[in-house]
Amino acid sequence: MVKSHAFVAPTVIPKKIEAVNEAAPPQVQNQTGTGIPGGIGDTMGGLGTAPAPPPPPKAMPQRIHVGGNVENAKLVRKVTPQYPSIARAAHISGTVVLHAVIAKNGTVQQLKYVSGPALLMASAMNAVREWRYEPTELNGQPVEVDTTIQVVYSLG
Repeated sequence: MVKSHAFVAPTVIPKKIEAVNEAAPPQVQNQTGTGIPGGIGDTMGGLGTAPAPPPPPKAMPQRIHVGGNVENAKLVRKVTPQYPSIARAAHISGTVVLHAVIAKNGTVQQLKYVSGPALLMASAMNAVREWRYEPTELNGQPVEVDTTIQVVYSLG
């Protein structure tokens, strides 16, 4: 016979009825007098007057991206790139775009070529590696900056 927890009307009158003992669990005293051990007094499920816990602190980002409300890092030392003689002779000019990560101390840590004339790439990257920036702070803490740098080469 499968026992079901649903109530159903009996179809026959039983000859013997067993008594079910549904005793309440013993009440335990805690520091506030009543309730569940480890609970907060006689309130249930936080519905009482206990204050809500504070929200967890927001983690400081280790690196911020330039754009939107974030300004470019402040350049304090700029080394002018050398115009490669082969590019000058071939009348090649244009903009070399580089992706950079500026460290917390203002040095260029990571540098990758994105686009621009290939003959100008090495010169641009060598110069930008020597650039120095003022350390960027967020809420008083130094952070890395993820940015794009453009180096413009023009004949003239």
